[in-house]
Amino acid sequence: MICGVDEAGKGSVLGPMVIAAVGCMQMDDLTALGVADSKKLTKDSRERLNASIREQFPYSIVIRTAEDIDTLRQTMTMNEIVARAHAEALDALSCTEAYVDACDVNEKRYGETVRSFSTSDTTIIARHKADALYSPVSAASIVAKVERDHIITELAQIHGTIGSGYPSDPVTIAYLQEYISTHKRPPVIARSSWETVKQMIHRKNQCSLLDF
Repeated sequence: MICGVDEAGKGSVLGPMVIAAVGCMQMDDLTALGVADSKKLTKDSRERLNASIREQFPYSIVIRTAEDIDTLRQTMTMNEIVARAHAEALDALSCTEAYVDACDVNEKRYGETVRSFSTSDTTIIARHKADALYSPVSAASIVAKVERDHIITELAQIHGTIGSGYPSDPVTIAYLQEYISTHKRPPVIARSSWETVKQMIHRKNQCSLLDF
């Protein structure tokens, strides 16, 4: 079986990173569904394709919460964190060959990093923009994106308007600034190890000292 692995939320400051793997016997099987890089699809198309993929093909999902990432970053780089999660997702499926979206500038090095964390004998091919090149990775990108979007929706129901969770989203930044200003600490759904959060905490502490 051929597997594709991709993640959603690697660079977000709020919420989890979601990694998905999707397997197929022939790449054409997924191509026939019309899968594509999730970023190039509409929300409705992603939802429709996600349902079809989950119904017709084997898949696995790995979730790393903000707390997980903060803990892991004490001893690992972010690329290593992603690589280990990629390996965990593909190991959950019985793949003979796996295509992964390379998170390192060096594709070969990233593939070797994933291999170092894998417990299987799967042949791993790491490529930049693999989600646009290989249909199993496209499918994995869709499953990961939709899963993460659902989690963000659930988190918003609990924590209020949090936006997409990415540093480029002004809604997310406004939520973080308000929360830190009020509680003097980041919310549990934030990645405290992210520079975005560290700078907000630093500015809050500086203002507190000036007020004192």
